[in-house]
Amino acid sequence: MKNEHDLSFDDFDEVVNPRPEGCDFDDVVEEALSRRGFLGGVLALGGFAALGGAVLPTGAKAAGNRFAFEAVTASTEDSIVVPKGYRAEVVMRWADPMWSDSVAFDQDTRGTAETQARTFGDNTDGMEIFMHEGRTLMAINNEYTNRKIIWGNREEGKFANADDVAKGMLAHGVSVVEIAHDGTGWGIVIDSPFNRRITPKTEMVLTGPAAGHDLLKTAADPSGTKTFGTWNNCGSGKTPWGTYLACEENFNGYFSAEDEDHKVSAELKRYGVSASDWGYGWATIDERFDVSKNPNEPNRAGYVVEIDPRDPNSTPKKRTALGRFKHENAECVINNDGRLVIYMGDDERGEFLYRYVSNGVYAAGVDTDELMENGTLYAAKFDASGKGTWLALTEENTGMSLAEICIHTRIAASRMGATTMDRPEWVTANPNSDEVYCALTNNKNRGAQNDEGVFKTNAGGDALPVEGPNPRAKNKYGQIVRWRPAAGDHTADGFDWDLYVLAGNPTVHQDDRAGSDNVNDGNMFNSPDGLAFDSNGLLWIQTDGKYSNADDFAGQGNNQMLAGDPVTGEIRRFLVGPNEAEVTGLCWSGDRRTMFVGIQHPGERGDSHWPDGGASVPRSAIIAVTREDGGLVG
Repeated sequence: MKNEHDLSFDDFDEVVNPRPEGCDFDDVVEEALSRRGFLGGVLALGGFAALGGAVLPTGAKAAGNRFAFEAVTASTEDSIVVPKGYRAEVVMRWADPMWSDSVAFDQDTRGTAETQARTFGDNTDGMEIFMHEGRTLMAINNEYTNRKIIWGNREEGKFANADDVAKGMLAHGVSVVEIAHDGTGWGIVIDSPFNRRITPKTEMVLTGPAAGHDLLKTAADPSGTKTFGTWNNCGSGKTPWGTYLACEENFNGYFSAEDEDHKVSAELKRYGVSASDWGYGWATIDERFDVSKNPNEPNRAGYVVEIDPRDPNSTPKKRTALGRFKHENAECVINNDGRLVIYMGDDERGEFLYRYVSNGVYAAGVDTDELMENGTLYAAKFDASGKGTWLALTEENTGMSLAEICIHTRIAASRMGATTMDRPEWVTANPNSDEVYCALTNNKNRGAQNDEGVFKTNAGGDALPVEGPNPRAKNKYGQIVRWRPAAGDHTADGFDWDLYVLAGNPTVHQDDRAGSDNVNDGNMFNSPDGLAFDSNGLLWIQTDGKYSNADDFAGQGNNQMLAGDPVTGEIRRFLVGPNEAEVTGLCWSGDRRTMFVGIQHPGERGDSHWPDGGASVPRSAIIAVTREDGGLVG
């Protein structure tokens, strides 16, 4: 096996927890659609015009555009690249002080558990801005920490003692900070009463249908309603009533067993839990992460966590009604009838796209707990015709209790025959029309066979056919799917879908790997991940993909952020990140004159010293992008 440091989260899971062998492919499309056939059959669906746009034909140009910037070229520099007339500045870095008693980052030791608890967390991801009493509050996910970096002062970048493990643990979670502009730039307001670190040790409550179920009970919490901590929070969401939604993604990699031969249950295996963790060692300091001793503990992770950034004394709530899986983000929409709709992706190869619809309606003074606790979960089924259906995950349909559906959501969706997707990541809704978009980042297992010629499946044994919104075998580049709910009703069971873009490399390939016609040598990219609309209706696309700049990815450079026009299909590159980094997380200041962007895991393989340069330790950070003329950004 490759060194554990060199494996992605998904790759590690597949090594220690091999996928089921074999699936019946009699009904699977035998070959990937040709690029010509794909463009004619999917992007040009008869109902596409009703979705508000069309991909530009080859060689065509829009009569005008809505982009207030000149596109930047791909870059392999260890810096931030933005368009002419714009500037980017660092707002906060991993381990920056949040209180006056915080200890500044130590380049040699990389700090201690005590110092990490009082400073900004690591590897930023989803984030949102909240305006409160004239203050600017930002809630930011700290998804994980790079072991070779945080323990870079140790031999082989591995923890040496319990404090090292605790330091790594406390780098995870959520940071809530007040930020302000002092006339020269944005920064943390030290000692703000709203500053808060939420970590894997923070007390939380479990709410909704699964709360109190036997599968959530442990010796430490026989009630099954109280838990501690959140970790590996990926994307985010923002409720209409002003709370933050942190989404637990790869929670499984922190559990292990003292007995390496321990066998976990089939239900835990479905979520990638095993006797081996990713090298963080949490079970060595907290036995709740030892699955042989606490087999129910993993059932208490994998949820959407609601946090009130305006109340630093509030208790975060894990919303089991929204399902348990590897949550990417949570996109909230208030339907025309007032019901709350939340769209969510499960970020793993061959997993599903979900929707939650509340029973109650949102209005001033309504009990918002009720909206997040009582509703129906659905999984998406896409037809090759360009139609789709939301499949209700109910007791009657699945043969599972409501609590079991909320805990074993993947199993419920598999039973319903939902469409296996190419890693559904961020979902975002167009503020100017009834369209919803989801980034499908890549899937090397799509239509692939193992060495024995057996087709690969997802972790539940579901087939990965080459069809519908997943039209390419061994998909290296990813795509963005969009759908329009029937009659503009987000609670309707039916929808129409198409692909906004099929990412690719037209300088290397001439088949479907070249991408759709709105991809060219000046804007090509791979692995769309983060998605967000601005107030003008432009779609911002962030990437987390291959940055080798060679072979299939030649000319694509570092990870980047692009802007897309849903009406014309045009896509333009806006920003390029530093070496070996992911560009992820996006929000705007209250006056829309600053765009905040997250830069995660710079130098994850040792080739970056961003943002401080020289021989400094690379550190994840939030940057502020502004226009030099002080104009609006997005």
